[in-house]
Amino acid sequence: MPKLSINIGILLIILGAVSYIATSAVSITALIPAFFGVVFGGLGMLAKRSESMRKHAMHAALLLALLGLGGSFGGLIAILNLIFAGTTPERMTASVGQAVMAVLCIVFIIAGIKSFMDARKEKN
Repeated sequence: MPKLSINIGILLIILGAVSYIATSAVSITALIPAFFGVVFGGLGMLAKRSESMRKHAMHAALLLALLGLGGSFGGLIAILNLIFAGTTPERMTASVGQAVMAVLCIVFIIAGIKSFMDARKEKN
C-alpha cells in the first residue's frame, strides 16, 4: 500500500500540473489534485520509512482518498453524463480533472479495503 500511495500521489501531482497548465494558469483550484498528491506521497513515504506508523499512515491515506472522492465525484458524474447522455459539462477541463482524480481515489479505496481485509485474514 505505501508504494501505491506514492504512485497515486505522483499521478495526482501530474494531474494538478496538467490541469493548471490546461486552464492557462488562471485558477489555483486546478492545482487541488497536486495538493492531494503531495499528502498521498508523504503518507506513503512515512509508511515505508516507519513500520510503527505504517498502519496509521495508510488509514490516513484512505481517509484522504475518501475526501478526494467526495470532492471530485461531481466531475466524474459530469463526464459520465457526457458519455451516456451527451450533456456537455460547463467547464470541461475541470470536469475531466475531477473525474480522473475520482477514479484514482476509487482505485486507492478499493486497494486499501482489500489490503485491510487481507491483513485481518492473516491475523486470524
